[in-house]
Amino acid sequence: MYWIALRPSHEEERTAWGWRALQFTPRVAQVDEALLLEVSGSERLWGGRKRLLRSLVQGCEPLSGAQWAHGATSLVALALLRLKLRGEAPPAHLPRDLPLDALTAAREHVPTLERTGTRTWGDLRTLPRAGVARRFGAALLDALDAGYGDRPERYDWLQLPEEFDMKFELAALATTAPELMWSAQRLLTQLQVWLQARHRGVLALELEWTLDLRRLNGVRLPSHEQLTVRTAQPTQDISHLRRLVSEHLSRATLSAPVNHLRLRSIETMPWGGADKSLLPEDNVKGERLHQLVERLSVRLGEGNVLVAQAQEDHRPEKMQRWVPARAGGPATTNHADALYPPWLLPRPLPLEVHNSVPHYGGPLRRLARLYRVETGWWEGGKPALRDYFVARSEEAGLVWIYRERPLQLAQGLEHAQEFRWYLQGLYA
Repeated sequence: MYWIALRPSHEEERTAWGWRALQFTPRVAQVDEALLLEVSGSERLWGGRKRLLRSLVQGCEPLSGAQWAHGATSLVALALLRLKLRGEAPPAHLPRDLPLDALTAAREHVPTLERTGTRTWGDLRTLPRAGVARRFGAALLDALDAGYGDRPERYDWLQLPEEFDMKFELAALATTAPELMWSAQRLLTQLQVWLQARHRGVLALELEWTLDLRRLNGVRLPSHEQLTVRTAQPTQDISHLRRLVSEHLSRATLSAPVNHLRLRSIETMPWGGADKSLLPEDNVKGERLHQLVERLSVRLGEGNVLVAQAQEDHRPEKMQRWVPARAGGPATTNHADALYPPWLLPRPLPLEVHNSVPHYGGPLRRLARLYRVETGWWEGGKPALRDYFVARSEEAGLVWIYRERPLQLAQGLEHAQEFRWYLQGLYA
């Protein structure tokens, strides 16, 4: 058997360290102040004990570091960890020379045992078992036998929860929402560890804070307030989540001081990993476009960050509509023709006509073939009867114009009105 004992640098990260350890072995238990891992069944999968320890302890981002020790049994590993934390060197002979106070079951009996000259595990093992059991209880002998490997070690193994839901007590009352960000970062760090262990990406999460007051200025307050944060794509990127949560908190207000913060996952999806290319030029550093859109949507408002969404229509002004970028998905286009202009005017501009020639900064000379549109009759109003052209103006350059054909002309009737010309698009 091969056991590792871990002691996280920050106590609030103990649960997250347990979730991380589950990626290396299913046998992880929280015992006293440490985490105990039995890794004999999985060490070969990681290339041996040294590589497993290196991967477990050194590649622990985003968590802070942890002290560790290892041994043939869980209690030996735990005892060596306690000696390491006290700055004491491990004894030469294990487990015989380990001090009694490094064994949890013996701690309350150490003063009595030391008066009899019993100071190490080996000294205790030489005493008559029947007398030790009568005087100190059978639990002490059971722990000693487990430390020597003569008795099976049984623990309640840690299980990874199906949903992330953690609460954090603030060190001091927070009076403004941005003050919650420090605590939120710690919870987000543990969320990332849970996502990595579950192989999932988060799409929506909820921040909930507990108000310290029930009434304020005679107004009854709710016990909790919430804030929902959504992402366009599933992610495990803790940096992006921090920026997104920070943007939301900077615009939130607290009804009263806050004493607890809770973070829970609302929606997650299976995580396939981040897309990486073997070509350096494809791995562009910096923030991705959808992450920038999400942050700007929070900062400027949903209605101020828009994206074009293609529509099934032949009329250029109806081919797309502008929707909030976070809800509308990626920008789409629906070009009816290769000569479709890159920029449309908000409203078609009527053009002056002299001798049947439209003018815009001078007379316009048509360059491309006619593009005819007859559509819109299903809307119950006046249908669109248009002929589109690419034209050149001596002053304005290339423009996109159309002539509106009178309904009488389209129907072949006599006394048709004259064509009316409009400017609808510009070319760069």
